[in-house]
Amino acid sequence: MKDNILLEIKDLKQHFPVREAGKKKVVKAVDGVSLFIHEGETLGLVGESGCGKTTLGRTLLRLYEPTSGKIIYRGKDITKENMLPYRRKMQIIFQDPSASLDPRMTVGDIVGEALDIHKLVKTKEERTNRINELLTQVGLNTEHANRYAHEFSGGQQQRIGIARALAVEPEFIVCDEPISALDVSIQSQIVNMLEDMQKDLGLTYLFIAHDLSVVRHISNRIGVMYLGNLVELGESYELNKNPLHPYTKTLLSAVPIPDPEKSRQRNRIVLQGDIPSPMDETKGCKFHTRCPYAKPECKESVPELRELAPNHFVACHIL
Repeated sequence: MKDNILLEIKDLKQHFPVREAGKKKVVKAVDGVSLFIHEGETLGLVGESGCGKTTLGRTLLRLYEPTSGKIIYRGKDITKENMLPYRRKMQIIFQDPSASLDPRMTVGDIVGEALDIHKLVKTKEERTNRINELLTQVGLNTEHANRYAHEFSGGQQQRIGIARALAVEPEFIVCDEPISALDVSIQSQIVNMLEDMQKDLGLTYLFIAHDLSVVRHISNRIGVMYLGNLVELGESYELNKNPLHPYTKTLLSAVPIPDPEKSRQRNRIVLQGDIPSPMDETKGCKFHTRCPYAKPECKESVPELRELAPNHFVACHIL
């Protein structure tokens, strides 16, 4: 079902040139990903470190210019378009709040900068009122506008980052591991706030995270990435209940269970073999070096992402 699509990417690639031992090579951080996001939904994106999740999020916002592929927003190809008008529609919440906030600017200036760039306010009073409104919306006090980012805790800094993203009234937000640097108690507050804002403002999220339990809670659909490729995509409940790709099964087997008895009884999948370098020309499926079910075909040809069940897509030769 492809109705009401807000954002779609087709065969998106992001390759970074590098030099190794004097030779020119490329790191294939994102290597041909295609997916779509419905308006008003949360698409979770998971995978181990280095699989290309963050790079994909930044590339579809064109913070990195894509090597190839298409980025389609509301039916229009924006891959080569001037992005300034789309910055109002598409925003990002960064993983490390302390690194993403300018230490020389007050909180008011950090949140208000986008208002100035896009000329969304006409007077200083209107600007101040809008900044105060945004700070209140994310659970901060209006007097915080005159302070600097280093004066706040990690959770408060992330709230500032969220206020900055909301300043231009976007439709789509890339949440790039927005809770990974926070305490567990603060994580739940931020996740609940993001869910409330989605309901109130009609936002659409791409939620990137390591924590599968959080992604399961917040997402409508979940995509699983491995070394720059999308290997499985499906409805959140269905993917957790019935994972099909061997890599997805491995990830889910590593999710902690709070019940010690059930945790001891569970069969954890431990992968063997080496992870291919993203700089190497790997033939076939990139997971075949670690897959316990790999067959000769897996080493020769790249599997296509196929719909094996309603709205459940998998890239695997053994299925």
